[in-house]
Amino acid sequence: MLKISIATAALVLACATTGASAQGAPQIAATVAAAVPARSNSGWDRDIDVRCGSTNYKYNLCQVDPGQSGSVRLVQQVSKTRCVEGRTWGWNRGGVWVNQGCEGVFRVSRRGSGGGHADWRPGPGWDRAIRVRCGSVDYNYRMCQVDTGRGSDVRINRQISKTQCVENRNWGWNRAGIWVNQGCDAEFVVNRRWR
Repeated sequence: MLKISIATAALVLACATTGASAQGAPQIAATVAAAVPARSNSGWDRDIDVRCGSTNYKYNLCQVDPGQSGSVRLVQQVSKTRCVEGRTWGWNRGGVWVNQGCEGVFRVSRRGSGGGHADWRPGPGWDRAIRVRCGSVDYNYRMCQVDTGRGSDVRINRQISKTQCVENRNWGWNRAGIWVNQGCDAEFVVNRRWR
């Protein structure tokens, strides 16, 4: 039953990120079902394949948790645009990101505890507001790593660039940090909370 739900989620992700037609869905479903193994008795640690694509050459984050000690590698390039790690694709604790037309199938080797690492708690003084500057250089995507915690909030404190920073268009955030793109440069306030 769990195998079906994972495969279904991966199928939805593949269709959403590639704009797959209804006729192509069975082939994608078969590929996903073959690539995604059922959970074994060992639990959460296992390899999964995720297809992630940059539509209209824009930044896209495909959310998947690689775990505390996980890794991600490109196993199949789908786009004609070359996928270059660190330039047109990469990964962080939030998932696999792609940009500038890269589309591929990525092998996520999930290692470490899944589900939010419930036993770990930050030290005293962690729940506070901090300021982080993050800027897109030459209009390229950039990830500024900062652990926001699972109950945090991020907002712009001061815009620095002439380019207007618009959340979810040229800036955003996840558990791994703050990302900017398309010339956005700003000072952000991270209200760190662990709930």
